[in-house]
Amino acid sequence: MPKPTTPPAPSSPPIRVASLAETTRWCDRWRAAGDRIVVTNGCFDLLHVGHVRYLEAARALGDRLVIALNDDASVHHLKGAGRPILPAAERAELLAALRSVDVVTVFEGPTAVGVVAALRPFVYVKGGDYDPTAHRPPEADAAEAIGAIVRFVPFVDGRSTRSIIAAIRAGESAGEPR
Repeated sequence: MPKPTTPPAPSSPPIRVASLAETTRWCDRWRAAGDRIVVTNGCFDLLHVGHVRYLEAARALGDRLVIALNDDASVHHLKGAGRPILPAAERAELLAALRSVDVVTVFEGPTAVGVVAALRPFVYVKGGDYDPTAHRPPEADAAEAIGAIVRFVPFVDGRSTRSIIAAIRAGESAGEPR
């Protein structure tokens, strides 16, 4: 009977949630290996198909995808009463489980400007609910200041945490986009 073989050691870390310091070290290693790092940020309060499609599109712009995740206090400040729906630790774990995501780091405060500056991505990505002019995130300026490319990927109409919460409260199905 043949002896089972041990799989080779992974060339990258297992999918994980990490501190900003640890995430920065991974980004430095990946950059040294020639990988293009993509960074995005957000609340990701109730993971849905719009988020998954957005993150897959973001990952397609580079070799590694890092998510800077808003902590609970900043989600509450940005989204209001009753938010977040899920605590940061659970949101981070869910995001880290997606195959498109390499690392999730949770940050405090209203913006991820400091995270973007620390991670020095090749590409900074936001969803189509933002745009290059009228509704530009502050992280975009920070990304451009360090030479990163800024991209906006299409928004999935009818797929938002807000619309799913509204459908649940109304006793409707959240299964079909309106």
